[in-house]
Amino acid sequence: MRRRRPHERADTNPPTTPARPPPRRSLREYAERLKQIRVEDIIAETIGPLINVATLRAGLVPGSEDQVDLAQLQKAIEASRALIPLVEEDIGPQLPAVRAAVSNLQMAYARLAGQAGAPEGAEPGAPEAGQAPPPPPAEDPCEARRAGPAQRSGRLWIPGQ
Repeated sequence: MRRRRPHERADTNPPTTPARPPPRRSLREYAERLKQIRVEDIIAETIGPLINVATLRAGLVPGSEDQVDLAQLQKAIEASRALIPLVEEDIGPQLPAVRAAVSNLQMAYARLAGQAGAPEGAEPGAPEAGQAPPPPPAEDPCEARRAGPAQRSGRLWIPGQ
């Protein structure tokens, strides 16, 4: 066995060489591809994975019951709901299916949060157990006409609202 000299490195891995910058041709090709991509395409392609991860975090995929994570589920629902209006026209005929998937995830969240007690992100000022809820705010008649029947009844649960 060879003895190491004091100026030699102790590790057995040789030092790594810094990565070379990509050739200019690659950068130009990449820039040309970026010119063809629309922001709407990226947003629409982001919604699908968000829904898939949320489905897993809701424990709705067989065998994923141990993956339930209410905080992750809520973030995925909120992100999907925020992105959908930006690409409604671009999603086209898939829009009802996307909205239905998000709605199912909201219902799963409500069910899971009910089983676990109050969700981690419960709204401040919400009445605790045994307290009477505060009186509802006076309803603006114009706002009531714009809201749908489920929203007017107060039974529709929407994360973050």
